Order: sequence, then structure tokens, then C-alpha cells
Amino acid sequence: MKKNSAIHQVITLVKKDLTLELRQQYAFYGVLLYIVSTVFVINLMMGKPDDKLWNALFWVIQLFVAVNAVAKSFMQESRGRLLYFYSLVHPRVFIMAKLIYNIILMVLMSLIAMLCSIAFLGNPIANTGYFIGMVLMGGISLSLLFTMLAAIAAQANHNAALMAVMGFPLILPILMLLANISVSAFLTVYQPGLPKMFFLLGGMDILVVALTLILFPFLWKD
Repeated sequence: MKKNSAIHQVITLVKKDLTLELRQQYAFYGVLLYIVSTVFVINLMMGKPDDKLWNALFWVIQLFVAVNAVAKSFMQESRGRLLYFYSLVHPRVFIMAKLIYNIILMVLMSLIAMLCSIAFLGNPIANTGYFIGMVLMGGISLSLLFTMLAAIAAQANHNAALMAVMGFPLILPILMLLANISVSAFLTVYQPGLPKMFFLLGGMDILVVALTLILFPFLWKD
């Protein structure tokens, strides 16, 4: 019974965040404008890059999209509102709702970033289905990590600089893994070591979720 109640609370909080996003569409359009303008500027500066450069630029764009899209989910929550939620739901319920909401948001933004990149920078992708799967996996991985970082930064007086400093050493291995795995979408030959990289990426995602669920209740008490 208690488990069903927790699931219902998570769903309710996700719906709340989605409703707020639909009402405050300037935030969504702000990130959308960032994606389009960044890709367009890259097109003006270098035209249509080759496969490796296209792949690298795409994941760099994804990184900054994650910072802009996911970070605001905690930055927009005031101390009073967090205290109100603390009195209503368990901290793990709250952070699970944030994780799910940010996954939905980041997956949508990732697909938009991919379409914009193809439209402005050309389409060197040989295996489109594989690359779409990687974009979805990458969006989930980045959203999980930056949700954890945003939660920590929110407890430090909403210090966005703290999130950037903490995120740099943590995001590098995930970004390198995503870039290396997605290279296979541009090749017609099998890339050795691919299953191992997939397991490593999945393991890192599970570790981030576990750390978030363990640490957030202690952070929220402060």
C-alpha cells in the first residue's frame, strides 16, 4: 500500500513539473533557441564537418543543453517551496520525480538537437536507428548526472558555479563513452569493445541513481 502511495506521489510530482513547464514555455523555448542558434553558428563557421567532428560537436552541444535544461529544475525551486514539499513527501519520492521529469525533458531536447544538427550540419550518419538509440541513452545519462549535481547545488544557495565545478570531472568519462560508442553509427564495420562500453555506461548510470537516492535525503534535511 505504501509502495503504491509512493508511486502515486512520484507521478503527481512529475505531472506538476510538466504542467509548470507547459505554462512557463519561455524556459522550453529558451533552450530550444539555444540549440538552434548554436547549431546555426557552427554551420556558419565551418559548414558541414566530417564524421568525427560532427559526432564530437553534437555531444558538446548535448552537454550544454543538459546544463541549461536540467539545472533549472532545481534552480527555480525556492526554499519555501522545497520546505513545503519536505512536509508532504519523502525526499526519495521528490528526487525520483525530478529524475523522471528531467529524463523526459532531456530526451525531447536531445531529439530536437539531433534533428537540428542533421538539418544544419548535414547527415553523415550511416546507421540512423543506432544513433537515435545512442541519443536517447545519452540524454538519459546526462539528465541523471546533472539532476544529482543540480540537487547538490540547490542546497548551496542555488550556486550554479558549484554545479559546473563538480560536474566537469564527473561528466568527462560519460561524455567520452557516449562519443566513443556513437562512433559506430558513422561506420559500416564492427567496433571492438562496444559491449564493454555499453555495460560501463549502464553501470555509471545505475551508480549515479543510487548515489542520488542515498545522498539526497541527507542534503534535504539541511
